[in-house]
Amino acid sequence: MDYLLEAKLCCLFGLLVLTLLCGLGPSTLACFRNAAGTEGHQMWMSFISCIAGGVFLAACLLDIVPDFLSDMKAEMENQQIKTNYPLPEFILAIGILLVLIVERVVLECSHGMTEETTPLIQDHNNSHDVEHGRRHFHVDFNAHSSFRSFVLILSLSLHSIFEGIAIGLQSAQTEVLQITIAILIHKSIIAVSLSLLLLQSKVQARWFVLSMVMFALMSPIGIGIGIGVMQSQSSGSTMVQCILEGLAAGTFVYITFLEILPHELNSNKWRLPKVLFILIGFSTMAALRFLG
Repeated sequence: MDYLLEAKLCCLFGLLVLTLLCGLGPSTLACFRNAAGTEGHQMWMSFISCIAGGVFLAACLLDIVPDFLSDMKAEMENQQIKTNYPLPEFILAIGILLVLIVERVVLECSHGMTEETTPLIQDHNNSHDVEHGRRHFHVDFNAHSSFRSFVLILSLSLHSIFEGIAIGLQSAQTEVLQITIAILIHKSIIAVSLSLLLLQSKVQARWFVLSMVMFALMSPIGIGIGIGVMQSQSSGSTMVQCILEGLAAGTFVYITFLEILPHELNSNKWRLPKVLFILIGFSTMAALRFLG
C-alpha cells in the first residue's frame, strides 16, 4: 500500500472518529449543554467558525480549484477535446448549483410540510441558544417532525460526501492533509451544533445516535468514492475523476462563500476579531501550502 493511500485511509478513520466524538460528546457532558447559551460559548464557537472559514478559503483558492482547473485542462488535451467553451469553469459552476438546488428543494419541502407545526423549543429562555446553532444550517427548525430532521441530515450529508470526494481525489499527501484539516474544523463545529439542536428538540435517543452516525459516515464514504475512482484503471476513469473533482470544488466554493463567511460576517458582534481569526485560518493554510 502506497503512502498516499495510507494517508487517505488515516484521514478517513480520523474524520469518522472525531466527528462522532464531537457529535455524541455534548449528549454526555451536562456542563457543555448548560454553557451553550452563554456569551463566551457563542463567541468562541463563532471565532472557531471564522478560522474554519479562513482555512476553507485557502483550501478552495490555493488547492482545490487550481488543481481541478489544471487537471481538467490537461485531460481535455489528452482526450483531444477542443472547444472555446469554458468547460472546466462550467463543471465548477454545476457543483455550486447542485448544492444550492438540493438545499433549496430540501428547504421548500420542509416548509411545505403542514403536520406537527409545534415549535421545537417552547422555552423562550432557550430560543437564543437555538438561534445561534441554527445559523449554520439552511433547514427550518420551527416544526417538530421526523421528516424535517431527516432533510436536515440529508442537506448536511450532501456537503460531507463531496468534501470527502475532494480528499479521495487528491494526488499529493500534503494536499490530502490540508483539505482534511479544513473539513475537520468545519465538520466538528457542524457536528456540535447539530448535536445540541437535536438534543434540544427532544428526539429519541435512538434517532439521535443514528443521525450523528449517519452524518459522521458521509465524509468517509466520499473519501472511499474518491479512492475508488483514483484506483480505477478503466477507460474514461480520469475524466470521471476530473468531473467529480470539479463538483467537489464547487461544493467548497459554496460552503466558503455562501455558508461560512456570510453567516459570520453578517453578524454585528465581534467584527474585527472575526476578521483576525479568518486571517489566522487563511494564513496558516497558505503557509502550509508554501512550505509544502
